[in-house]
Amino acid sequence: MKPDFDAMSLPELRAYLLSHRNDDKAFYKLADRLESSADESELYPLPETPETIAIMETAIQNHIKTLEEKRNG
Repeated sequence: MKPDFDAMSLPELRAYLLSHRNDDKAFYKLADRLESSADESELYPLPETPETIAIMETAIQNHIKTLEEKRNG
């Protein structure tokens, strides 16, 4: 009997897939879940100049700082 992938949380599904690497249904369910969660992601344009690279680096550093504060806070 296969587990209910729809009932699994994302971390549970990842753990299952790591244990069952040949399970194509689990792989595609995880890919679908990750793709649907990508719709909520904030996208940035590709940096093309030194100025836009600096802006991107600052944005990434700020995001990392925010995530660390949430984790520690």
